[in-house]
Amino acid sequence: MRKGFTRRPQADEPATPRKNYITPGGLERLREELRFLLTRERPAVTKVVAWAASNGDRSENADYQYGKRRLRQIDGRIRFLTKRIDAAEVVDPERPRTGQAATRTFFGATVRYVNAAGTERTVTIVGTDEVDLDRNHISWVSPLGRALMKSAAGDRVALHAPAGTEYLSVLEVSYQRVSVEPFREPLGAEAPPRDSLAGDSRSDEGAEAADEDSRQKGKSQW
Repeated sequence: MRKGFTRRPQADEPATPRKNYITPGGLERLREELRFLLTRERPAVTKVVAWAASNGDRSENADYQYGKRRLRQIDGRIRFLTKRIDAAEVVDPERPRTGQAATRTFFGATVRYVNAAGTERTVTIVGTDEVDLDRNHISWVSPLGRALMKSAAGDRVALHAPAGTEYLSVLEVSYQRVSVEPFREPLGAEAPPRDSLAGDSRSDEGAEAADEDSRQKGKSQW
């Protein structure tokens, strides 16, 4: 092991990213959520709002008021996702690397390190839109991500945290495929589950009839 060094993030390093660095899997997740909102969830909520509006006084119509609020939330999320996707700069950790790009910590790296207490931990440095603590995926602009950036095996880095400064010894730096949790349709979504769309036409007609009957009776699923 070569002689280590202690590196502190420079004062002029940005606290927030100027570019939206993201892995291929992370970008696909954003696209899947945007596609769901545009093609399924928003149209479904719009139909409910239209139905609620036809039931009378909108000022006292809870279904209508909730539906309009939900549409504003969806539109806000659509704008956010669109901006993040437009600003995305994809970095594939699996691409061939040579020299320092293969041995030092940059975006997409998986880093194994040990703290002063002897506790080992492995983290993967990803974009701000794909942080997943259950998978030990941390943001490249987080305190830990910035502390590890540009380090190599054998280096000693300083992690500045609210509780104080902690010194970490880097044991290994590698690059591999980053597995991102796929987008899952949220519970309570107005859009019907994707699986239900694969049923036969008889099932679809039955579901539509049941939904129409429920609406005619003034029942709401909101």
